[in-house]
Amino acid sequence: MRYAIVIEKAESNYSAYVPDLPGCVATGYTIEEVKQEIAQAIAFHLEGLREENLPIPLSLSLTDYVEAS
Repeated sequence: MRYAIVIEKAESNYSAYVPDLPGCVATGYTIEEVKQEIAQAIAFHLEGLREENLPIPLSLSLTDYVEAS
């Protein structure tokens, strides 16, 4: 399954979260690092849901860009 992630620039690093997996977050000093960390966080999050016999959320979020005027 593929999940959309949001990466945001913080003061001295980057943070990422998964809109379809509330509470699934990660940080890293570079974009590549935060991508690796969020991938691990997603795997860990899904593993926890499976262990607790909780439903795995569907990937419903979409991403796109809008030009500002």
